[in-house]
Amino acid sequence: MLKLLISGALGQVGRRIAEYSKTNDNYSVVCGVDRFTDCGNFPIFTDFNDVTVIPDIIIDFSNPSVLDGLLKFAIKNKIPTVIATTGYSAEQIEKIKNASKEIPVFFTANMSLGINLLCSLAKKASTVLGDAFDVEIIEKHHNQKIDAPSGTAIMLGNSINEVNSDKYVYEYDRHSKRAKRSKNEIGIHSVRGGTIVGEHDVIFAGKDEVLTLSHSAFSKEVFVSGALKAADFLIKQPTGLYDMNDVLSL
Repeated sequence: MLKLLISGALGQVGRRIAEYSKTNDNYSVVCGVDRFTDCGNFPIFTDFNDVTVIPDIIIDFSNPSVLDGLLKFAIKNKIPTVIATTGYSAEQIEKIKNASKEIPVFFTANMSLGINLLCSLAKKASTVLGDAFDVEIIEKHHNQKIDAPSGTAIMLGNSINEVNSDKYVYEYDRHSKRAKRSKNEIGIHSVRGGTIVGEHDVIFAGKDEVLTLSHSAFSKEVFVSGALKAADFLIKQPTGLYDMNDVLSL
C-alpha cells in the first residue's frame, strides 16, 4: 500500500484523491497539507514545517506559494514528489529541477493522459506541416481559475517549440498590437467561465485548410487517475526529473 501525503488536500482534486483511496487498497492517505484543516479522515497540517507523518510519496495539487516548504520537506525526508500545481515562475521551475537532483520528482502542467498524448500529436503535426501553417492555442477553464494562460497551454506551446528549435515566441494578447501576425509566433488565448473543467484546442491554420487538435476534460477524475499513475511510476524510480512522457513510453 502506497502511503500518500496530499498537498492541497481540501482542493477539488485533493479531495477526490482522498475519496478514491478509501475504496482502493493500493493507496492510503496518511496526512495532508492545506490552509484549511476541516477533515476528519486523516491529519491535515497548515504548513510543511508542522508535518509529523512521513509518507511514501507526496502528491501536490496546491498553490505555487507552497513550493519552498514542500521541496524542503521532501528533500529532507527523501520523499518522491509528484507536482501538478500550475502557475510557477521560471525561478520556481528551476527550484523544482534542482530538487530533482536529490529526489525523484514528477512534474507536469497537466496529469491527464489525453493532454499528454495531445502534446505528442501537436509535435508530430508541427513537424509534418512546418512553416506553412500558423499555430494558435485556445484554452478554456472555469471562472475560479487564477492563472492565465493555463499551464497546459504553455506546455502545448513548449511541445511545439521543442521540435522547432525554440523559434516561436508566445503572443498572449493582440488588442494593442496593430501589426500583421508574424510567422514565428504562437497565439495563446484564454477563456474563463462557468464550470468548464478544461478544454484545449491547438489550431494549425494553413492555406485553404485548418487542422484542429482538441482535448476536453469533463471531470477532475482524469487528473486523479493520472496523478496516481504518476505516483505508481515515480515510487520505483531513482533520483531525477520525470513527466507523463515517461509513463506513456512504458
